[in-house]
Amino acid sequence: MAALQKCVDSSLMGTLASSCLLLLALWVQGGAAVPIGSHCRLDNSDFQQPYITNRTFMLAEEASLADNNTDVRLIGDKLFHGVNAGKRCYLMKEVLNFTLEEVLLPQSHRFQPYMQEVVPFLAKLSNRLSQCHIENNDQHIQRNVQMLKDTVKKLGENGEIKAIGELNLLFIALKNACI
Repeated sequence: MAALQKCVDSSLMGTLASSCLLLLALWVQGGAAVPIGSHCRLDNSDFQQPYITNRTFMLAEEASLADNNTDVRLIGDKLFHGVNAGKRCYLMKEVLNFTLEEVLLPQSHRFQPYMQEVVPFLAKLSNRLSQCHIENNDQHIQRNVQMLKDTVKKLGENGEIKAIGELNLLFIALKNACI
């Protein structure tokens, strides 16, 4: 009986400790509750497929050879400025959707055969992130994404080529932010 009581006490202490850690985490976030099992997640296995990883990087490399503007970086520190780590997956989802809709689809006739293999892969990731939303104000995220969009549009077709040339950076940033 004493052993059973000790086991129950140990289990209760573990639950209590877990609850305290959860409350501490919420307090650090300013009380904002982030749903457990958030939709802003991708599986590590999505990024461990050597074939599609290679094709993505080959597509980026081929496009970067056609990119004559080396002064501009689309996916870099500026994009993440003011965005805390917990919201970066949402940011990258927005960048991914823009890249698919406004860059890759209009340029789908170029950079074959890589494009025909990479676009469905990225579309699958986009689909998995379709339920990814943040509950708080996302103005700063939208502002950062809009700056990227404006840069691509200002550069015209060269901006689209640059975005394709940075698919390797998009791939890495998605992995870092969403797994």
